[in-house]
Amino acid sequence: MNLKIKSMVVGASQNNVLFLVDERTDNAVVIDPSFNPSLVMEVVRNQNWVLKQVWLTHGHYDHTAGAAAVCRAFAPELPLAMSQAAYDYAISKPLSIPANLSVGDLPPLGLAVKHGDRLAIDPENGEQVVEVRDVSGHSPGSLLFFVPELESAIVGDAIFRDSIGRTDLPGSDHKLLIKNIREQIFTLPDQTILIPGHGPNTTVGYERANNPYLS
Repeated sequence: MNLKIKSMVVGASQNNVLFLVDERTDNAVVIDPSFNPSLVMEVVRNQNWVLKQVWLTHGHYDHTAGAAAVCRAFAPELPLAMSQAAYDYAISKPLSIPANLSVGDLPPLGLAVKHGDRLAIDPENGEQVVEVRDVSGHSPGSLLFFVPELESAIVGDAIFRDSIGRTDLPGSDHKLLIKNIREQIFTLPDQTILIPGHGPNTTVGYERANNPYLS
């Protein structure tokens, strides 16, 4: 395969929306489609990508807002993949959503993903190129998607450059997040690029040496 990760930034919270693409086939998945799903679809059309799935790292509305619209833009509807715990959390609507934001209800969960799973871009006929790891703590059922070929991990809001995900929100667990960062993120190779849900990329090696929450 010839994989690449492309990104775009959307919304007031400056969410990173990610695309994992196989350049040989133009098959792709979108990860955390956030707000402005029409912009997501415009990128897909302009790049001539064949969108196969929607993946979510966790259930906070700023990451899930566009999932239903993207899934339902296709016939048959694209499968939604996330952990069962994150899905249950998301549909419980634990966070107050500002009145000026449009957040659609999630579609049915097409693929309940768990720690240790391997994922393919094309679930019908594809090589399993992504390793799933549980990084719960910021939010129940949070996942990262590690792409060994690209030495990159899409980590949602588990960790940021010089910071970590908030743990003062409903369902958060600070001790669990720190444990999972140490056991699931810091066990990746030092050169692994960490692609967070907001802000710039970083690396495992940099965060292990410099992150003030993990020193």
